[in-house]
Amino acid sequence: MGEDCLGKPGDPGRRGKDNRLFVEAVLWIARTGSPWRDLPVSFGHWNSVFTRFRDWVKADYLEAAV
Repeated sequence: MGEDCLGKPGDPGRRGKDNRLFVEAVLWIARTGSPWRDLPVSFGHWNSVFTRFRDWVKADYLEAAV
């Protein structure tokens, strides 16, 4: 898995600075079944979270975590 998927402190946008918040956002989407555009702003901009999620999926990071 590439370092890019993890996020780095102080790195804005799709790399993210708060991995826990990112995971909570993904779990919120999974629990509610809502589209990404409905993600509450408290999780960050929906498109940034989605892009990071997509990158994790492409890198098979989520499969390796299971």
